[in-house]
Amino acid sequence: MNGIYGEYRPVLENIKDEFEKRIEEYTQKEYEKSGIRIYEHLIARVKEEESMCEKCRRKNLPETPESAMKKLHDSIGLRIVCSFIEDIYKNIKYIKAFPDCKVIHEKDYIRHAKPNGYRSYHMILEIQFPCADVYGNNPGTFYVEIQLRTIAMDSWAALEHKLKYKKNVANQELIIAELKRCADEMASCDVSMQTIRDLITETEN
Repeated sequence: MNGIYGEYRPVLENIKDEFEKRIEEYTQKEYEKSGIRIYEHLIARVKEEESMCEKCRRKNLPETPESAMKKLHDSIGLRIVCSFIEDIYKNIKYIKAFPDCKVIHEKDYIRHAKPNGYRSYHMILEIQFPCADVYGNNPGTFYVEIQLRTIAMDSWAALEHKLKYKKNVANQELIIAELKRCADEMASCDVSMQTIRDLITETEN
């Protein structure tokens, strides 16, 4: 067996590709209806084997396909980055309508930001896919983690992530406070941009 995913690595890649295709399809459908492309860019990945192994060790789980694909739920991850807040919720509505998927966990950090200013919408989907899973079920049950953000939220999160893993950073308390201030200002800008687009749309109608 090669790596923590073993024989299931191609299955995970197929599910990832299928989700990318679905998202592009409903995005095209929405564009044809409204003239608006409801995401700017999409990042999809199967979690790197070593990263998954490290997470298993951190969670005190055996480094097995069962841990990677049943105990943990982020072997497949997608990040959908949108221009406007409203577009995030449009994407969520389409995703929740997928017939073979069930939302088993979701957290709205846009309406309820983390104390440090982090904003994003998180979903864990349980998906039925026509391939055997580690328990031998066919169709099998697999999991997909989805994060949805505006461009501003994504830029902030990328910077915060880099700083989080820097060691011996001077003025850490000041940096944390500045990051929180920037997050709040960027959130205010997101709301303003949404308002401007709404006003333009009303004028066009």
